[in-house]
Amino acid sequence: MADLRQLTDVCVHCGFCLPACPTYQLWGEEMDSPRGRIHLVRQVVDGAKVSPSVAGHLDACLGCLACVTACPSGVRYDTIIEEARVLVETRAARGFADRARRAALFALFPYPRRLRLMRGPLRLAQRLRLTGPRLARRLPATPAALARLAPPVRPRVELPAVVPARPGGRPGPARARVGLLTGCVQSAFFGHVSAATANVLSLEGVEVVIPRGQGCCGALARHTGRARQAERQARRTVRAFSEAGVDAIVTDVAGCGSVMKEYAESLAGDPKWSARAASVAGRVRDVTELLASLGEPLAPRHPLELTVAYHDACHLSHGQGVRAQPRGLLRTVPGLRVVSPMDADVCCGSAGVYNLLEPEPAAQLGARKAAALRATGADVIVAGNPGCLLQIAAAMRADGGRVIPTLHTVELLDASLRGVSPL
Repeated sequence: MADLRQLTDVCVHCGFCLPACPTYQLWGEEMDSPRGRIHLVRQVVDGAKVSPSVAGHLDACLGCLACVTACPSGVRYDTIIEEARVLVETRAARGFADRARRAALFALFPYPRRLRLMRGPLRLAQRLRLTGPRLARRLPATPAALARLAPPVRPRVELPAVVPARPGGRPGPARARVGLLTGCVQSAFFGHVSAATANVLSLEGVEVVIPRGQGCCGALARHTGRARQAERQARRTVRAFSEAGVDAIVTDVAGCGSVMKEYAESLAGDPKWSARAASVAGRVRDVTELLASLGEPLAPRHPLELTVAYHDACHLSHGQGVRAQPRGLLRTVPGLRVVSPMDADVCCGSAGVYNLLEPEPAAQLGARKAAALRATGADVIVAGNPGCLLQIAAAMRADGGRVIPTLHTVELLDASLRGVSPL
């Protein structure tokens, strides 16, 4: 565990983090700002109990990392909040209902096989109109959030173990050999995004390997203080990609990429795994980051006459510093107009499972984001994180206004390469 006293002492309480913090924007409450939470963490380090009030303020943090970008002193709030949540999980006296819903969520979401078992019942529920805003109003908070956010169940996509490089659509030598993370929720409900990622990379001359047995990367558990579960999942992911023989490891989920880039730190205390974890972490790239690094595109783009609003996923922009690359790639598509909404890098309220555990503030932030995106007049909304796309779509359905289609960045690129409409 990191030295929380040392990390919190770096904060000089200047207040630059306040306007960047979504929960402070909502409530104007000091203890729901980064510096307020740092003050609470320091008290806990000095021996104070993790009271329900303290736990509530720390639980309310989205972990969006906007404060890390805003901080002039280099405070590692990302590490502080992750380590603080470990203390909350081990020391706070949560009520039975709270413990039960957290246990249920983390017994389901990080496990691809269990999630796949949900596809059939979810498809039936959607056919019977047992999901969506109308039903959500009749349910308790967390089940209601699940009903609002439920993704449409598409045909399951099974990717082969290796997708060969086809530079420009023809067989040819590979520019690189990469491994693709298919993850947990991604593999169960967003296989079409992984397929688009593999196809775009293949057409740009990259051979794509999909290691078997990789599972969840540990992001959901790590961001909510479940350290042991996160470390188990990280070790399995490290093993899968260490043995894949790849030059780079590609992710198309912002939160996953952010956590995998931190494997060297999260497994630093494990002598058996630390070296392999560092090797894997150093090769992780977001798909847009990798594509941008390849230079001139090999595959021809077909025109798409659309206006696209690009939403910055928090763990892509603040967590990984990947901002220009997605926009640059979108601008390679003829006819595409890329616009940014007001407060483009303010969290939409998704934040992993935050919108299930803290549905009220998540819904408020989602409503703000939906309004800002509608104001752009865009034909389609694009982001580099499926969780954001679900959250934004749910927010648009909830307020009864115009529902703008949402797509992952690679889905739009894939449509242009294949010469088809993405909508």
